[in-house]
Amino acid sequence: MPTPPPGPVFVGALGETLTFVGLSAVSGLVAAAAMTVPMATQEDGYTPAYIAAAALRRTTPDDVSTVAARLVHYGAGVLSGVLYAVAYAALSPVLPATASAGSLDALPHALATAAVVGFVYVFFAHVVLPRAGASVHEERSTAVRGQWLRSSLVFGATLVVVLPLVTWGL
Repeated sequence: MPTPPPGPVFVGALGETLTFVGLSAVSGLVAAAAMTVPMATQEDGYTPAYIAAAALRRTTPDDVSTVAARLVHYGAGVLSGVLYAVAYAALSPVLPATASAGSLDALPHALATAAVVGFVYVFFAHVVLPRAGASVHEERSTAVRGQWLRSSLVFGATLVVVLPLVTWGL
């Protein structure tokens, strides 16, 4: 029986794929938790969570509880982890094998992380922020976007480190 050609890790057996997606989701949760550090130190740091929760609940940000905002924040982290898994699975078969980061190929890992960070930033800065209303959007949008960019970069840096650690040996 011929040996299968080398291919991307985690795009084989269903069990391995589900494990990878689950570990990516957990890594997104960890990255969202790490992201709360810069968010907590910035004036408008949690604003996107309140605005996103308000949009989901069809209410105003002032009517959103802290619990609801945090649930949306951590939920977005988990979904971003799943998005990472999809991006990695799409990139790894088409990119050349490079150095590894744990069980991950380094190049698809870096590019999938960059794609997720870019998506998170663009989504919250250019889709969620305009829903905040004129007060935030017109008066402080540049400052808020800068704060969110820094928070998104912390999210990405955490994914870069955590994913190879939790997937080591798969």
